[in-house]
Amino acid sequence: MEVKIGIQSVPRELVVDTDASAEEIERDLAEALSAKAGPVMFALTTQKGGRLLIPADKIAFVEFGGDQSRRVGFGNIV
Repeated sequence: MEVKIGIQSVPRELVVDTDASAEEIERDLAEALSAKAGPVMFALTTQKGGRLLIPADKIAFVEFGGDQSRRVGFGNIV
């Protein structure tokens, strides 16, 4: 699934491909935002096995894309 994450004071959003479901991401973000102990990091694992850490209180928005595969080639031009 493609996930776009907007961060406060950063003009471009992060675009991440992950195997996590939208429900898992929402749950993890809600847990990170509700934590009371100092700055909490929101962690997201990429499809390639990488790990992305973002300060939870700096996240402006999260947009979930579909599970569509990327289309390549001239036959896909509409």
